Order: sequence, then structure tokens, then C-alpha cells
Amino acid sequence: MKIKLNNMIAGGLLCTLPGMLAPCGAAENQRPNVLFLIIDDLNDWLSVLDRDNPIRMPNLERLARQGALFTHAYCPSPVCNPSRASVMTGLRPHKTGVYGNKTDWRGALPEALTIQQYFMRSGYYSAGAGKVFHHHWDGAFHDDASFDDFQPMPKTYPDSPLPEKKLNGLEWYGSRNTDWGAWPAREQDAVDYKTASYGVGFLEKKHERPFILSIGIFRPHMPLFAPQAWFDQYKQHDVVMPRIKPDDWNDLPSGAAKLLKPNRWFWKGMEKALGQNPRAWQDMVMAYQACASFADAQIGRVLDALDRSRYKSNTIIVLWSDNGFHLGEKQHIEKFALWEKSTHVPLIFAAPGWIKAGTVIDRPVDLTAIYPTLIELCGLKPKNDLDGQSLAPLFANPDAEFPPALTTYLRGNHAIRSGPWRYIHYADGTEELYNHTTDADEWNNLAGDPKYESTINRLRAFVPKNNAEAAANMKKPASVVNTEYQPK
Repeated sequence: MKIKLNNMIAGGLLCTLPGMLAPCGAAENQRPNVLFLIIDDLNDWLSVLDRDNPIRMPNLERLARQGALFTHAYCPSPVCNPSRASVMTGLRPHKTGVYGNKTDWRGALPEALTIQQYFMRSGYYSAGAGKVFHHHWDGAFHDDASFDDFQPMPKTYPDSPLPEKKLNGLEWYGSRNTDWGAWPAREQDAVDYKTASYGVGFLEKKHERPFILSIGIFRPHMPLFAPQAWFDQYKQHDVVMPRIKPDDWNDLPSGAAKLLKPNRWFWKGMEKALGQNPRAWQDMVMAYQACASFADAQIGRVLDALDRSRYKSNTIIVLWSDNGFHLGEKQHIEKFALWEKSTHVPLIFAAPGWIKAGTVIDRPVDLTAIYPTLIELCGLKPKNDLDGQSLAPLFANPDAEFPPALTTYLRGNHAIRSGPWRYIHYADGTEELYNHTTDADEWNNLAGDPKYESTINRLRAFVPKNNAEAAANMKKPASVVNTEYQPK
């Protein structure tokens, strides 16, 4: 049901203008700008979601105080490329066949309009920097048609392993993508500093047209590099470690084992590394925490620039992450799973005059809602072929009815998050069920217990019945050179 936002928020925060929504006092012909903030691989172990969580994110907390924090937001897929393609096009992976990191998403969806394109067609100027679309093969998955101006992401790793990595012969984490440490020496040389600087510079300029500014922060995606000052915030002996259960996999069904088998190498590699260096796991967790806080600081620089700018009172901000990240929970590292830790992500909407400050929404939602929500907030013509629903009703009433969150990983594998329940349905028909009220770690699979048959039947109804065939992978461009360094 479509709800007009000016009737939703108490206190008369909104005024309705012809064809759009705007804060009271805004010029009738001035549509709101959009600041679109993306953080890569940011999981839910954040202070913004729980003050007791170990990863300190003061700028995300500050943003949440300004608008609406979704405490239970979930990605469309726990993989960068399909998740970002789904958010940007508003189309779910099971309908498009965009399932993997090498899937040619634009080849599969040549006519799809991204959020940026739709806003451009509505008169917006689109600018961006960093990792907005999937970054692989030197930006081969980037979408030029979505931007009037874009600053590509520079190199995200050093030319060779850091000196300390040569100690103990730890070849396991000597590759480019599974490395971590303090780098670069100067903060302004870091990839995300440069991306944030583009956003700062853009906001300092005068723009005649409304804009959508997309800023994609790469950390805490691996490799886990951040300047030393951010490691200093997390002393090695004080690092809070994930909780694990040694026999956690004993109650997993065949579908889980099959789906997760290709990525078991990471956890098994960690177990091997611990035999050589007992600090290896702690060091990796500390590096993730340092990188997450560094990412938060870069978001803070962009928010500071917005606060100083002429656009402060007429800009909608949305911040999200493409997927979560396991740091050892459920004996798993990375994403590529349908559990809570790999799918639960931060989501914040903020806009002075649009959304009541300090709103907290606990209702599970997924990120396909971003596209229709921005359209509604900015008063653009509705786009009726989107799979998600606008979050506008929840801004007025956080307890309003809303569809469960849906996450898909590869063909035929889906997770449903509804209330306290996580239900996972695998392509082979096997299942998992967890009650987060009593089992936040997802250690006790209830799917085989007859007491929960009615719950499973209810949640099973939300599992897609039809799953598109996997779209074709992109062919590696001839210009791309394998630059991954190997340990000495």
C-alpha cells in the first residue's frame, strides 16, 4: 500500500510539493540530492548495531542518530557482484541469473536501468568514486552508463608482501587476497582516502542540477590493509574474538556442505596457520576491525563535507554494505554462505526533514528496497518493474507489516529472515532453521524438530519457486594482467 510520507511522520516534518516530497521550506523545483554510501564486506559486529560490539563506528552511529537505522537489514546475495547488481537494478538474483562474482551482470541485463541511470533520466547529475559496482579485473564490471563522472579505484594492495609476513613462513596468508597488515604508511595514500576525497571535493563545488553521488569504500574487504593508526585502536592482546562451537557442522544438511565446500579452504588454512603462528587468527580479526574503523573514518570525512556544504538540508543519505563477513563464526571465513553473519548488513537512511531523527527499525528487510525507497523519497515517477518495496511505511511505523528479507546464494539456495527466524532452503531440498531469540550464534539447527514444522511451512512459502538459469560469466579481458603477488 502506498503511503504518503507527509502523513507518516509526526510533528509535520514533511511537506508535499507537486510531483515530489521535500522538507518544509524547500524550493518547489529543487529535488533532493542523494548521497549513496557503500562499504564493502562490512558485517554486523558494529557499535552502531549494538554498543557492546567490538568494532567502533562513531560516524555510522552519528549518521544513525540523524535518520533511520535498520537493525535487521540483509543483502540480496552474500557475494559482491550479484548483491551490487541486485541493489543497483532492483532485480533479485533468482530472477536474473546473476549469481556469482564472475557473472556478466550487464550482459545478462542489457536493458536494466540502474539507480544512477534512472536518476540521470530524471535530470540528476551522477558522479561517483571507488567500488560502486563489483571491482574485478581492473573494473571490468563497472558500468560507465551509470555516471557522468567517475573516479576509478586505484590499487588496493602493496607490490609485495609486508616484511613481517616473511616471518614463520606463513605462505597461507601471503597471497594478495588473503593478506593483512599496516599499509600504506601515509593515510592519504590509502585507496579509500582517495575515494572519500573525491566525495569531499564534489560536495565543495556548486552544482546547478540535483545530484546522486555514489561513494564506494573498499575496506574492510580483503586484503585487510589500513594505516598503522587504525591498528593501534585494536591492541592485539585486547582483540575480541568470534565465538565458535567445535562441532558446529554436525547438524548441517547436505545442501550446506555442498554449497560451502568450495570455500572451506579458508578456515582450514587458518587452522594450519595457527600451528605455525598462534596469533594468526587474532591478527586477521584485528586487521578486519582496524579496516572497518578506517572505512568509518572515510565516511566521516564525506559526512563532514556535506555538513559544511550548501547541500546539507536537501540531501538524502543512504548507507549500506553489499554483504556481511565471517571471521571464524560457524568455522567459516569470508562470505559465501546463507547464515546471519554473511548476510546481515548495516542500512541507514537519513535526511533532515524527510525522516525522523533517531528512528530505529527492527523489522527484517533486504536491500532490494533501496531503489524504490529513493524513488519515493525524491518524488520521481514510480518504476513498476522493481522487485523490492519502498521502506516508506516503516519510516512512519517501524512495526508496520513488511515482507520477510530474502537472500539468494547461487541457484536454488535461499534464506528467509522473518522476526527471530532464519530459514535456509538449499537447492537439494535440505533445510536449516534458527531462532535468534535463543540462538544468536546459529548453533542449533531446528529444521529436523517436528515442533517447528508449522514455522518451516510458513517460511517455506516465501522461497522462490522458479530460479533462473545462471547467466554467463564474463570473459577475462585480454588487457588484464595477473598481478597477484606470491610469498617468497
